[in-house]
This record gives sequence, structure tokens and C-alpha cells, in this order.
Amino acid sequence: METRIHFGTDGWRGRIAEEYTFDNVRRCAQGFASYLLDQGQGGQTIVVGYDKRFASEHFAAAVAEVLAGNGFRVLLTNQATPTPVISYAVVAQGAAGAVNITASHNPPTDNGFKVRDRHGGAIAPDGLLEIERRIPTIEGVRRLPLEKAQAQGMVEYFDPAPAYLEQLGRLIDVQPIRDAGLTVLVDAMWGNGAGWFPRLLGGGRTRIIEIHAERNPLFPEMNRPEPIPPNVDAGLRQTVELGADVCIINDGDADRVGLGDEQGRFINQLQVYALLALYFLEVRGERGPIVKTLSTTSMLEKLGRLYNVPVYQTGVGFKYVAPKMLETGALIGGEESGGYAFRGHVPERDGLLAGLYLLDLMVRTGKTPSQLIEHLYARVGPHYYDRVDRRFDESLRAATRQRILDARPKTIGGLTVTGLDTTDGFKFGLEDGGWLLIRFSGTEPILRVYCETTDQARVQPILHDGLRIAGLA
Repeated sequence: METRIHFGTDGWRGRIAEEYTFDNVRRCAQGFASYLLDQGQGGQTIVVGYDKRFASEHFAAAVAEVLAGNGFRVLLTNQATPTPVISYAVVAQGAAGAVNITASHNPPTDNGFKVRDRHGGAIAPDGLLEIERRIPTIEGVRRLPLEKAQAQGMVEYFDPAPAYLEQLGRLIDVQPIRDAGLTVLVDAMWGNGAGWFPRLLGGGRTRIIEIHAERNPLFPEMNRPEPIPPNVDAGLRQTVELGADVCIINDGDADRVGLGDEQGRFINQLQVYALLALYFLEVRGERGPIVKTLSTTSMLEKLGRLYNVPVYQTGVGFKYVAPKMLETGALIGGEESGGYAFRGHVPERDGLLAGLYLLDLMVRTGKTPSQLIEHLYARVGPHYYDRVDRRFDESLRAATRQRILDARPKTIGGLTVTGLDTTDGFKFGLEDGGWLLIRFSGTEPILRVYCETTDQARVQPILHDGLRIAGLA
């Protein structure tokens, strides 16, 4: 029986050599090709890129063969390329969309298949369902062998970097960062972001030190290339050892960013999002809507009130964030996983640009990362966050969902429950303005329990109650 392929929070992911096989990748490519053909986009250009995981370049070539076999012109990246660079290439090349072979932050056993629309952003959920419906059996796949496709001009290798670098030059002046004399430790997590910060910021007084910059699909010194503890611990230690001013961390495909301060302490993703919003609103003086997933910080609503900008909340994943950004003309959009997108760019997470903006925030304010957190808290008050991930038996999903619905807790972590939002999972509002969220991952068999509160002592009790509500305590 062929694998049933399901597009989750951001595309399809699977274990290499089990469900993630060449045949199944080709089936996905055929589903995407059929979707575009049915939309009347036959004969257009599709960008195909890939990451540094095991055999990614070969899976990408297989995708290119299928797209060419369906009459599309394919621009195939000439090397492993950051996801935001691939996404911007869609716009720069006037393409109909993109396929990206990457499993982003998943464990080393996995690989993935992401699709993007003509804006370079994630395709909305209804579009993903249409692609899923068109995924055929392997007998329904049309292919044109790579050599023939190249000879016929249907597949061409290209370098997407120059157009992306020009775009960054329109969005940010990096010369003050180059001249600032900072020492910046960059943890590339063995991924596609390696080499980019030296390329962007080299040639001035600022010194860039890269670690985990080679290709190693086993991702040593971390469980997975996800920019959260404990995966970031080695980089944070080296930040202190080398006397760096800041640690910038990118995930495996460089669409997310993590941040460590000058004392080697991790600045969590919710704090980073609030800092980025403060950068645009206070430092750059820009105005516009903010789009956030329901799993990210309530500090954004407080900043929205302070600076008189609307804040829109969506389900988890850029398949919700990107369409909302386009609809509202948002200044910034982001999610709890450390992915942020910006106005004037593509509606897609960009960990490279986000890193530059964070460095610019330091330079313009003259503050260290720890001082920036103090400055943020002076505006919105302290907020504390944590998350617990637990693997679960997929067969128990329905029973677990019903158990959470039936729980109807009056208090969580000693705080009165003020409401329940079931837009995406189960988000319990708390009396201090904080929240507890319980939701199933859209990419792995994992149940995530998250919380944010204004009292640090309540974080672990809230999480414990969340696990208990889900039957996992």
C-alpha cells in the first residue's frame, strides 16, 4: 500500500527511506504540478531548492524531472540554499511557485517537501488540501529525465543569491553594523545559513565567528537543528568563551532565528518577536498591522495598544500567517517557532534578515541584548514562557482531544481560567493576561504544551497542569 501523504503545518515530512522515498517525493511533485495545471498555470517557471540533509539535492532533482515532465520550466538552485532565498527567487524570477526539499528543524532522520505560491509565501490550507487530493499513485507520475530536461531547456541550474542580496540592500543598510566593531557568534546549525553572515557583514570592524558551518546531516552537538535549548547550548557556551556580544542562531534551512545574549543566556522566541516589533515601531518609527499565531506572545497586543497598531491572531503555521499578512499589509508577521516575516519582502520567514534587524537594533540603540530585554520589559512588563513537547501514540489523538475538551478546568497553575480558544488546539486564557496552549504538532507525532505568564514562578505549575489536562502528567 502506498503512503498516504498529508501536508501539515508546513508541507509534508517523513522519515528518509521509510515513507520519505524518491517515489513518494515524485508523487508530491506530481500533485503540485497537477494543482498548478488545473489553475491554468501550465508552462510557467517553478523554482526548486533544497537543504543540506541527506540526499536533498537528489530529491530536488527528482522533483525537477516531474515538473519538467508536466511542461514547467524549472530553475533548480545550484547549491543548498536558505529557504528565504528560495522564496524571494520566486518573486525575482516571476515564477508561479516553488518546491523546497527541507525538513527544517526536524530530527536528522527526516526530510520534507514544502511548496510556495507566486508571492514566495506558504500556500493557504485550502490550497494544500487541493494539492493533497491530486497526489497520484506512482503510475500517475509524469517525468522527463534530468539530462533530457536540461538539453531541452526545461531545467536550468541557477544562483538565486544575487537577487536576494539586492533585495536586502533595499531593506536594510548593513554598513553601520559592519562598522560597529561587534563580535557576533553565528551558529549555522550545520545548515543552509552557513557563510551568509560573513558574506553580508564582512569587510568592516565587526567580526563574525561561525560554528557548525559545515555540512553534517547528523547534526552533532544538538538533537535537531531547531534554535531552542538544548540545541543552542553549545553555541551559547562559545559566546561566553569567545567574549562575543551576541549569538545569532539559524535553523537548518535558515528561515528561523534564535538569539543569545552577551552572557550566554537564551532569549526565547516570544521575546525575540517582541523585540523585532519594538524595533520597527520605536526605533524605525514605522506603523502597520502585526500578525501573530495564537502560540506567540501577548506582549504584541500590549505593543499594539502602545503604538496604536492592530494585531491579528491566526492558527499556527505560515500557511495562516502569510495570507493574513497579504490581506492586511502587515508590518511584521511571526510565530512561536522563531520564524518572522517583514513588510516589503516576501510573506515568508526569513532568519537571515531577522538576524540583521536584531543586530541593527543593537547598533541603533547602543544596547546589549540583555539591556534590550530590560528596555522591552520597561514598556510591557515582564513575561515568561516555556514549552514542553511529548511524543504520543497517534491512535490516541481523538481520545486525547476529547479529554482536553472535557476537562473544563476552573484554574490552571493557580490562576483563574478566563476563556478557551479552539482555533488551533486548546488555548486557555488566564487571569493575568497569560495563557496555556495544548496542541498537536502539524509536522510530527508530538503534543506541545506552551504557556506565557507574567509570574516566572507560575511557569512550571501551568505547564504541569497542561500535561495533566492532556493525560500526560
